[in-house]
Amino acid sequence: MPNKESIEIEIAKLIVETLCLEGINPSDIDFDKPLFYDGLGLDSIDSLELSIALSSQYGFQLKSDNPNNKEIFSSIRSLAKHVKLNQA
Repeated sequence: MPNKESIEIEIAKLIVETLCLEGINPSDIDFDKPLFYDGLGLDSIDSLELSIALSSQYGFQLKSDNPNNKEIFSSIRSLAKHVKLNQA
């Protein structure tokens, strides 16, 4: 089972690859940096694409109506925590 840091690195790579973030190296992303708006600069369409990629990669469904989505998608670190709790 991968450790927490390796899941965070995997998620950073998944974000860069899935969203075609040119000029961004996954290893340069701060795991605590916000993913949206002034942080990494993602938007709502990116969150949908990322949800699909995460669901496919880790074997669980991310629900659009989850009241905790704002927190889950707040950073790579919070996404990693959610993946570890829900990974199939």
